[in-house]
Amino acid sequence: MATGKSDISGWLVRPAGIGWWAGLVAVLAALTTHTVLVTSDGGMDNGIVVDAARTWLDGGSPYDDAHFLYFPSAVVAAAPQALLPRSVLDVLMPVLVVLALVAGWVCALLTHRVPLRSRLAVLGLLALAAGFAPFAQLVRLGNWTVTAVLALPLCLLLASRGRWVVAGAVIGVAVALKPLLAPMALLFLFARRWGALALVVLVPAVSSVVAAFFLPDPTGFLTRTLPFLFTADDAFLRLYEAGPAAVLPRLGVPEALAQALAAVAAAA
Repeated sequence: MATGKSDISGWLVRPAGIGWWAGLVAVLAALTTHTVLVTSDGGMDNGIVVDAARTWLDGGSPYDDAHFLYFPSAVVAAAPQALLPRSVLDVLMPVLVVLALVAGWVCALLTHRVPLRSRLAVLGLLALAAGFAPFAQLVRLGNWTVTAVLALPLCLLLASRGRWVVAGAVIGVAVALKPLLAPMALLFLFARRWGALALVVLVPAVSSVVAAFFLPDPTGFLTRTLPFLFTADDAFLRLYEAGPAAVLPRLGVPEALAQALAAVAAAA
């Protein structure tokens, strides 16, 4: 990107001074420190997954907890956290989430060839950390959505550099941890990158099947979690459910019609 322009874009891509960087570090450090002081198990969402891993390590089924909605592969991925003392986990997880968010921002900058030392690099991340609520919520909840926040820009960066197979592997790993980026398979389908598409599908599928064999209830995700997702009216999850199939019935739309509209919207 050119840095010699005299307009706002030129000003943004010029190097940021030390004061800008100090302000960014201060905001990120304050967010991380606050999270460490007020959360346990690295945050509520992370705690759900870690509790599931602890249950597994103790010989139980992670799917006994109806609120554990992840693939079996996530249980194994969370096992190292389950072995850590809670005091260590309380500090480690917020730090890792912040680092993953920063890495995702760096990947986005590199994709658009924005200098990493630029004012835009500092101001953009500062605005996200200080003014974009989902950024802070990811840190405070220890939400595994952060894996998708990192994987998406990393995938696009790799794809833009022609490294499609590695990009597919990145999405596959992200889906194995939390299946938010499953629709990214369409990118590889439309690009006709069959090897990369195979990794998007096979990495979560194989890892989940292998992990399931180590669980006391290998089919728990299929027999408990999927029916729960489609039919449950759970007071805890209702707070976070914003899909049309859940919202429209609250507005008086018949449930069958709401589900049909949701299916049509998803297909579109």
